[in-house]
Amino acid sequence: MAYNLLKGKKGIIFGALDENSIAWKTAEKIHEEGGTFVLSNAPIAMRMGQIKELAAQTGSKVIPADATLQEDLDALVSQSMEILGGKIDFVLHSIGMSVNVRKGRHYTDEKYDFTTKGWDVSALSFHKVMQSLYKADAMNEWGSIVALTYMAAQRVFPDYNDMADNKAYLESVARSFGYFYGKEKKVRVNTISQSPTPTTAGQGVKGFDGFISYAEKMSPLGNATAQDCANYTVSLFSDLTKMVTMQNLFHDGGFSNTGVSQEVIDYFSN
Repeated sequence: MAYNLLKGKKGIIFGALDENSIAWKTAEKIHEEGGTFVLSNAPIAMRMGQIKELAAQTGSKVIPADATLQEDLDALVSQSMEILGGKIDFVLHSIGMSVNVRKGRHYTDEKYDFTTKGWDVSALSFHKVMQSLYKADAMNEWGSIVALTYMAAQRVFPDYNDMADNKAYLESVARSFGYFYGKEKKVRVNTISQSPTPTTAGQGVKGFDGFISYAEKMSPLGNATAQDCANYTVSLFSDLTKMVTMQNLFHDGGFSNTGVSQEVIDYFSN
């Protein structure tokens, strides 16, 4: 069911790779709720994914941009305003990558060139995106910017590796930039800490299948799906959440506040 929550609103969505990705599901939901947007991803990700199919499905333009390059982001912001016919109301940052994870390097044996690259892509890019938007005065008042994160920013999940550090930095950027963006432009900035979700990126983490089963047993409501996250993101892009900013919002079926569940106790008691 659609409610026209985003009728007349315009935005940019980063990171839609394929139909399993949260950004993809969010783009579909935004389209359903009356919003229009530009899709963007790194050139290499565009070659790997099916973003052109999503663009055709939602009547959207695709602008390739490397989120680590300020000149790419500046051009993306400028072109997006031209295509959309004015300032922007919402932005989704759904970008994350760890070279150390991809190369199978343990957290205690990081290659720091890999670490720096992953941090730049996964975390610093959020600051760069907002700085481009801020300097161009590209956001409408009461606009909304959301980045996707994970609870490994607060608690240890051994195989999440340096992505945990990246997410902690990302959440700090949301708070710090959110203060200035709210104070000066009335723009809100939040992060959504999502359940483990079987996206292409998520499945690259060692032991992911076992952990998603554990999280399902620990969460009173079960794991939140990519579609659930899309719905929640739309609520944060809507005018219904105008006073929510600088928050890290757990969207995980209750996992973050559960010490232990009966299912887990039963499993270890057998």
